[in-house]
This record gives sequence, structure tokens and C-alpha cells, in this order.
Amino acid sequence: MKSKDLQTLVFSKYQNGDEPHKIFEDLSGSVSLPTIERWCRSIRQTGCIALSKSTGRPKTIRTKAAIQKVKRRLNKRKSVSSRKLAREVSISQTNIGRILKDDLGPHAYKVQNEPMLTDEHKERRIQFANWIRNNFRKEDTTRILFSDEKMFDIDGVYNSQNDRIWAVDRSEADIKDGTRQKQADIKGGTRQKRKFPQKIMVWLGVCSKGVSPLVIFENGTVDHDRYIKEVLPIALKFGNGMFGNDWTFQQDGARTHTHAKSQEWCAKQFPSFIDKDHRPPNSPDLNPLDYCIWNEFALLVKWDTMTSKTTLITALKRAVREISQDVVEKSCASGTNRLHRLSQDKGNYIRY
Repeated sequence: MKSKDLQTLVFSKYQNGDEPHKIFEDLSGSVSLPTIERWCRSIRQTGCIALSKSTGRPKTIRTKAAIQKVKRRLNKRKSVSSRKLAREVSISQTNIGRILKDDLGPHAYKVQNEPMLTDEHKERRIQFANWIRNNFRKEDTTRILFSDEKMFDIDGVYNSQNDRIWAVDRSEADIKDGTRQKQADIKGGTRQKRKFPQKIMVWLGVCSKGVSPLVIFENGTVDHDRYIKEVLPIALKFGNGMFGNDWTFQQDGARTHTHAKSQEWCAKQFPSFIDKDHRPPNSPDLNPLDYCIWNEFALLVKWDTMTSKTTLITALKRAVREISQDVVEKSCASGTNRLHRLSQDKGNYIRY
């Protein structure tokens, strides 16, 4: 709430007979008690809240002109580190940080790498979108179980420090969703990373009704035999529990997924599944796990408490239970909308 709105609210409450302490409690600390008392005194003396001058020391660096100067620079090119931005506009890095955080309100996003799309890939993506539209009713698309694997290690999820996109939200930055940077070694501004950190691969399924149990691969690699024995039965049980016998299983183009035996198992066991001939390659933007859920999952893990593979497994099991159902529903609904946008975007990546 803006200061003017707060003043109007305080004026109304005081006129209705509320004392300063009562107004302070009603506003839950949005305005300090001394400020409320000063405003009430002004109302008694002048009939309004008319302050002759602003309180506190006047701004000399974070002026409106300085803020506009920074804003104009970011409008020209958003990709810049705070250090370089400070140098270009001749403002200290400390004040640049305050302008970005308190006045302009953007967040710093890491530039994301994504697989290159060839013309053939784009054509296949468009064909996939058309195939879905022609063979799936809208309500059918809400009964798709998306799946994916991801590798985590005990050092956590980091972004690089200098390669930044300053934007109020990720759609303005025009890059893919990513994970926020874990703060480490706040005083020194450095972090330590193990040369060979312990890693865990996990599998997760997500649909409009929620997330599946987490499958954790503690040892070894995942081939098609292990995928069939340890993952697909979990997906089948979860999908049947959510939708009965009317739903579709979707997986990406990993070798374990496209193996003949994996495809055969899916065709025999699932009510419906999207086979390797229809699913387009290089399409993480069509899977809610890739463009949303993995990010939310990573943010729920307390990375500074990771000391071993055991603590990582425990944290991952806890985090998956805390993924917001609202986020899940919106991300799956977005997946349907993305399919309809593919043709309009000529098969290019859909970034937000």
C-alpha cells in the first residue's frame, strides 16, 4: 500500500474515533506508531495530514534521476552484471544494488543453455502439436502424466555470479525458467564446490492432480531394464490412481525410454502413451517438469544442510511432498497452452 493510501486510511480511522494505538494495531505495523501519532497530531491541528517536509535525510545518490538513468540503461540491454552497470552509469555498486532491489525490483536470472532446434526439429514439433489437437480432446490433455529424470548432487543448484539478466519477471527477461542461486559464504562472497560431489538421479511424474512418488536411483546407471522394473510400474500405479483407466503417459526421448522393450512395455500396460515416433526431440519446453516443477522442487531443498548422499536423499523425499498443488495445476495447464502456441511460433522454443 502506498504512503498516500495509508495516510487516507489513518485519516478515516482517526475521524471515526480510533486512537493512534488502535490504528497501529489495525495496520499490523505497516506504519510505525510515532508516524501515526504525528499524522494524528497534524489532523488535530490542521484538519488534514499535511507534512511541511519529508522526514529523514534527503537522498543524494538514489534520486529519481539516478533511478531513471539505470532504468534507461537496462532498457537498452538487460544482460549486464551489477559491477559493470555501476561502472557504466557512474554509481557505486552498493547503490546500484539498492536501486535494483528497492526501486526497480528486478531479479537476476542466469542465461540458460538450450538444445539447438533445426528446421527438422521445428517441423516435428509443429506436427506433434497438430497431432495432439487432432487426437486429444481438451479434457484428455488434462489427463497426461508427464515424466522426467534429473541429477542432483550435494553441492546444490547454483547460478554463475556475473552472467545476469535483470528483469522484474522471467517473461520480461525472455529466457527459460531456472533455479535461484543458493547463498553460500555470505561474508566472503565465495563458495566451495567439491571436485567430485556425490550425485543422485531421480525420476518424477507430474499431472494436473499432483506429483507421483519420487523414484531414487542410488547406485549405478539407469538402463532400459532398470527403467522398466523400477520406474514404469510406479508410473502405472500412480496414473491409475489419479485417473482410472483413462489417461496418457508421456516421456522424453532418452535412450532408456525409446528402447524397443520400454516402448513395448508402455504399449501393453498403459491405457495410452505417446510413443517415440510422435514425441519431438529437444523439447523441454513442452514438459512441465523441465520448465517449472524441477525449479520449484530445487527451491524447497535446504542445500546448506547437505553433507552426504544420505542427507540429500532425505531432503529430496521431504521436498517432493511440499511442491504446491497450485503450481502443479498451473504448470500442467500451461503445457496445454504451449502446444497450441507452437504453430504460431513456427516450432521455436516457447520461453514463458
